Amino acid sequence: MKRIGFLLIACFLFFGSVIGCSNAGNKKTDATGTPGAGESQNTPKSGGDAPKSNEKVKLTYFSWDPSQEKVLNEMIQKFNKENPNIEVTMQSYAPADYWPKISALAAAGNAPDVFDMSSGYVDEWASKGLLYDIQKLVDRDIKPENYFTSVFSAVRYPDKEKGDMYAFPYAWVTTVLFYNKDYFDKANLQYPNENWTWDDFLNAAKKLTVDTNGDGKPDQWGFYLYGRYAHIEPWLYQNDGDILNPDKTQFVINENGKETLQFLTDLTLKHKVSPAPKDVKGIKQEDLFPMGKVAMWVDGSFAIDNVRKVAGDKFKWGISTIPKGPHFKQQVTYGWPDSYSISKNTKHVEEAWKFILFMTGEARGAEHYQGGKVPVYKPVALSKEWLESDKQPDNKSLILEQGKYIGRNSYTKSWSEWRGYGAAEGSGLNGELDQVFDGKKSLDAAIESVTKYANEVLSRAK
Repeated sequence: MKRIGFLLIACFLFFGSVIGCSNAGNKKTDATGTPGAGESQNTPKSGGDAPKSNEKVKLTYFSWDPSQEKVLNEMIQKFNKENPNIEVTMQSYAPADYWPKISALAAAGNAPDVFDMSSGYVDEWASKGLLYDIQKLVDRDIKPENYFTSVFSAVRYPDKEKGDMYAFPYAWVTTVLFYNKDYFDKANLQYPNENWTWDDFLNAAKKLTVDTNGDGKPDQWGFYLYGRYAHIEPWLYQNDGDILNPDKTQFVINENGKETLQFLTDLTLKHKVSPAPKDVKGIKQEDLFPMGKVAMWVDGSFAIDNVRKVAGDKFKWGISTIPKGPHFKQQVTYGWPDSYSISKNTKHVEEAWKFILFMTGEARGAEHYQGGKVPVYKPVALSKEWLESDKQPDNKSLILEQGKYIGRNSYTKSWSEWRGYGAAEGSGLNGELDQVFDGKKSLDAAIESVTKYANEVLSRAK
């Protein structure tokens, strides 16, 4: 109950008070947080008073990944050494704590100078004037040929094609189908490939669901999914399905989308090739595949790192593309970048930007990225050190190929609220689908419920 109370307070602070607080130190900003007439964003003065020449600029950076603390601190120490006039200190929090913490700070006008930013939050935070518009800095300092610029669209606002950038990606991921080669070999099945259809997938999932001890319950499942965005959206887009209208102002599941959700529901309730979420409680969802409990699993390529750690050398495994639905039109990869944003209220814009350039460029080698996260700086991503041909999976280059097809996504203002992400994990669409997979609610009832809820959220977001 204490945690719920804290989250409610954080949400109230963020969604109720944030607009007024965000402009407290910037009287020349309009309601969208853009500069007033004649105000430039290319100098530290635009974000506050420039420091005196003999003063050391102190920057605070917030990370959402405690597991990367050692790596990040190494980079920060290197940056501080190369820039003796700047001192960066870091605080890191687990994702469940990160968003409530940073949201409350932003609402109070005390956000850190630089912080990790999710694609799912850019629209929300930029619309409330919490993020610094870095477009002029990008235009001034970034050579497009050196970066995977296709992922920049995820951090533009208000238009994903022509809007300004309010965050700068440091890495990106795509969703992939993980599969256990040993299980496929034992079942005499061909490995998944880019031509796989839903029928191919289901046929394999049935043969890979095995009751080894004869107690009537599978000890090895063919697949696993639950209601999280990385588990659902990839299937939608490979069937030309969607859950939003074209301009992303309304939650509307089209016919292909309903067909997709029904197919995924049937995997658990009809075909029984995937365990219900309630039946695997107590085990982290990301550990089911590397523990050998499921033969296939769809999630972000970032999970490669955890699979390596948990599975070790216990079995051979690979990655493939998401199977094509019956209404497949063209390859669509569901992918997104992880990025850095600068606080609108920072007093040290140029120094913060210099830190971001350092953390996203050539200074950050392949060893500083988790297994399946692709460095946004091309020379590092294309290096043999990142491709790791001597490790599993032996086809990491597939991720780079998929990067060409990153397209549709469900990000909107208040995305986390209606989708069920971060502090809202287990609610929204995520929670409704989990109830369906647990057999507690019909798919039709869940769609009706989430449509009403999501559209209320989207309406407020306007």
